[in-house]
Amino acid sequence: MTAEELPMRAAESVQDVAMSAGADISITSLIMHASPLVQGVMLFLVLLSIISWTIIIQHGRYLKRCRKEADAFEDRFWGSSDLNTLYHGCAGNRDQSAMEKIFVAGFKEFARMHRDGVKNKDTLMDGTYRAMKVSCSRELEELENHLPTLATIGSISPYIGLFGTVWGIMSAFIALSAVKNATLAMVAPPIAEALIATAMGLFAAIPAVLFYNRYVVKVDKLENQYLNFIDEFSTILNRNTAANAEKTDKKGQPS
Repeated sequence: MTAEELPMRAAESVQDVAMSAGADISITSLIMHASPLVQGVMLFLVLLSIISWTIIIQHGRYLKRCRKEADAFEDRFWGSSDLNTLYHGCAGNRDQSAMEKIFVAGFKEFARMHRDGVKNKDTLMDGTYRAMKVSCSRELEELENHLPTLATIGSISPYIGLFGTVWGIMSAFIALSAVKNATLAMVAPPIAEALIATAMGLFAAIPAVLFYNRYVVKVDKLENQYLNFIDEFSTILNRNTAANAEKTDKKGQPS
């Protein structure tokens, strides 16, 4: 096809779209008669929307479960009179919650260093705190999983839709340049089908951005809950260590 034939072929395409759209101006008809590239953009945006809603639904359920498990474990922790019993119960649980893993990691490191004969309280508490922080970091990675995908979809979807719109409008005007008597009936359908790409881009982007911001807030709340538990548990261990050291000193003193 030569350069001279391109506008004529495009004009015939615009006339065909205008005639078919004149009979049926529905969104489905406009999508079916869009150019292949615009249809490809629309299909890609539909795929992004499906991925986005899959992440939204699954991650929403996951964050809700994590919050319930954290609240339930805190109730068990503060209601328990023996941390050793609680530790063995959590360690034997194959499906541990995030806060249980943090507790087990800290208590296990504390017990290990105590068995190794570490007497310095600061060294003992520092090792325990670091073990819990590492475990907390792993759990936060799980909580933040897939959130970058939501952010990416929310960022690029409008631009992908805009690309399809610009391409469709550009093709429509190139085609109309070869038509002597252009009417609104010929101009409207190609532009309308191009604008659908922008609408689909926004349809994919808006939920992704909305739920990304919502989930980031939930992750921050869970992170604060985990960190507060680490500080509270460290305080309890520090107090018990100090009390045991004081008892040992009293026993070693001559009466």
